[in-house]
Amino acid sequence: MMARLRTRSESDGGAIPQRVHLVGAGGMHMSAIGTILLARGHVVTGSDIVESEHTRRLQAAGGTIYLGHAAANVGRAELVVTTVAARDDNPELAAARERGVTVIVRAEMVRRLVAGRELLAVAGTHGKTTTTTLLALMTLHAGLDPLVLAGGDSPELDGNARDGAGRFAIVEADEYAAAFLQYEPQLALVTNIEVDHLDYYGSEQRLLEAFAAFAERVQPGGTLFVCADSPAAAALGETRRAAGVRVERYGLDADAEWRAVQVRGNDRGGLECVVLLDGAELGRMSLRIPGRHNVANALGALAMAMRAGVDFHRAVQAAEEFGGVHRRFELVGEAGGVTVVDDYAHHPTEVRATVQAARTRFPGRRLVGCFQPHTYSRSRYLAEGFRTCFEGLDALYVTSTYAAREQADAGSNGATLAAQVTRPAPRYAATLDEALELAARELRPGDVLLTLGAGDIEHLGPQVLARLERAP
Repeated sequence: MMARLRTRSESDGGAIPQRVHLVGAGGMHMSAIGTILLARGHVVTGSDIVESEHTRRLQAAGGTIYLGHAAANVGRAELVVTTVAARDDNPELAAARERGVTVIVRAEMVRRLVAGRELLAVAGTHGKTTTTTLLALMTLHAGLDPLVLAGGDSPELDGNARDGAGRFAIVEADEYAAAFLQYEPQLALVTNIEVDHLDYYGSEQRLLEAFAAFAERVQPGGTLFVCADSPAAAALGETRRAAGVRVERYGLDADAEWRAVQVRGNDRGGLECVVLLDGAELGRMSLRIPGRHNVANALGALAMAMRAGVDFHRAVQAAEEFGGVHRRFELVGEAGGVTVVDDYAHHPTEVRATVQAARTRFPGRRLVGCFQPHTYSRSRYLAEGFRTCFEGLDALYVTSTYAAREQADAGSNGATLAAQVTRPAPRYAATLDEALELAARELRPGDVLLTLGAGDIEHLGPQVLARLERAP
């Protein structure tokens, strides 16, 4: 059953008071909110269960972040913003409500932060963060100075948020818990639509209905961009076009207004292409990042940026300089002749795309993957995809499931998933320590290790490299 989302009518009208408390402050989206608030001079407090780079960054910027949740942490806050992952019995939420302090979810807070700006919102099952960041960099190169709230860190943005003074706000519009239904974009983009987050939506139909509702929130005179290579996104575009909305399609494989053709590798380990608009050549675009999916992401960002007034050449220059987002095909390092790459991929489509990108980036090398399943429910309802998405690997380790917000009875565990994978036959490691031992013992010079998952597996790569550096 879908959890109840606090609605706009339950808020206090949209004002942001001076003192704001963030429950789950270390989360990617919540920390971006904190960054913007601190930049605007608000007094920001917050809490999370673990210390992280994001909590340290907020503290360095002047925030007060507590470890653990306690009623006293709310202090003198005049507004409390919570992640939807927080339970209703969270002591900070209970304390705020007892005192009559307004409590809102993060998407409502984002809506308040972007008030008065022209909103450019990027949604989709995969590729949101890369597309959002590319769009932000393209507008920055054009001197448009946007406000940015992204779902991942990038060196070019010096993090995941910036409070620009320009007329545009660029937001990664997350579909989980229907967060993106808080936004009213002038320009909206849907990278793709696939089954995910059924722990919240309950069915594919309800997920599709949520994306349809998001598309309906595009403002009069605005434009919806959809990737024509995604059947569900393309169908959504046709529906909205039939309703009289301006829709522009982009893609590599399908008929579309914006097309990337002649896609090929370049000497920087990425891909380049020729960009067409309505059949006419605009020019070439060359990327440092690998993967055909990233060509599509860059093309979508380019289309949106140009409709926002960015010159083609400025936009592709930004794309050419883009080095990627943290945990999106991120080169961790090399030791003992072994290269380690980390990626956030936790859906079969993302895993397959990452493996294919690695094949292109590291031709002829042995690819070893270590996958950490993310949530028990996802492992169950996407089991068929997980059976085959690792086929491009030469060897695979599967670790125990990163539970996130779930209990073990919500679906399948890591051992069950490992038993279902057909090729390559995986080795199961009950803990990341066991995975470390396996990798350190079995990796050999020339190998590429891909650490895959949305949990804490990002810590495995540096540990493997440290072990290999100490090896005789």
